[in-house]
Amino acid sequence: MTFDPATPLAGRRALVCGASAGIGRATARLFVQQGATVYGLARRAERLAALADELDGAFLPVVADLDDRPATLATVAGLLEEGGPIEILVNNTGGPPGGPLAQATELAFVEAFGRHLFAAQALVVALLPGMKARGYGRILNVVSTSVKEPIPNLGVSNTVRGAVAAWAKSWSLELPPGLTINNVLPGYTDTERLDSLGAATAARTGQGVLAVRAAWLAAVPEGRLIAPEETAAALAFLASPAAGAIRGVSLPVDGGRLRSL
Repeated sequence: MTFDPATPLAGRRALVCGASAGIGRATARLFVQQGATVYGLARRAERLAALADELDGAFLPVVADLDDRPATLATVAGLLEEGGPIEILVNNTGGPPGGPLAQATELAFVEAFGRHLFAAQALVVALLPGMKARGYGRILNVVSTSVKEPIPNLGVSNTVRGAVAAWAKSWSLELPPGLTINNVLPGYTDTERLDSLGAATAARTGQGVLAVRAAWLAAVPEGRLIAPEETAAALAFLASPAAGAIRGVSLPVDGGRLRSL
């Protein structure tokens, strides 16, 4: 195994979902810095365009909505036809709204499974032939620490995240040598998603947003929110040749918040 440790993703092509903000944006930026050509998929065209301007040609915007899977798959098919195999896939999208299971509707579950599990399955199937042809593939799923410990008042999210983890583990047994799949489990990360969850929790409990955040941080031994760039660094390692022997794992990037092994 030979590669330049400064640019371990040189010559690779990656599809990063949710690339317009948060962890997805940080991941796209880091992948480019490490030599990859990145297709950044998201709904917000103006944010993707701004990132493309910043990254100067190595980042290619892909405006698509994972809720519209037929249209997204048609777009991805066009990318493959035009540029060839995509060897790295980052499945990443915003989580479902919070709330207890007693208030969850059937539609909320259907939408969550569609956006997180069904979309990921469809993208893997679409990219798999090219990965096999290249003898190199990295499928990376940005999930949640709720895979290991359910998070209160995130009942729908807890359910679908657990399903994604089981799906990934099953794929890890079927992928051929050279192709891997792994999950990264972000903890309390400084993103727009966390801001929205904090506001919702404050409204539900009557606490202030600052009090909500203080309670979160009290459970994190590192004592701070995690930066999106830290989660991106874990994804970049798992995408690299150096991580070829790692498959089917769920790696927390949570400042030590999880209490389980």
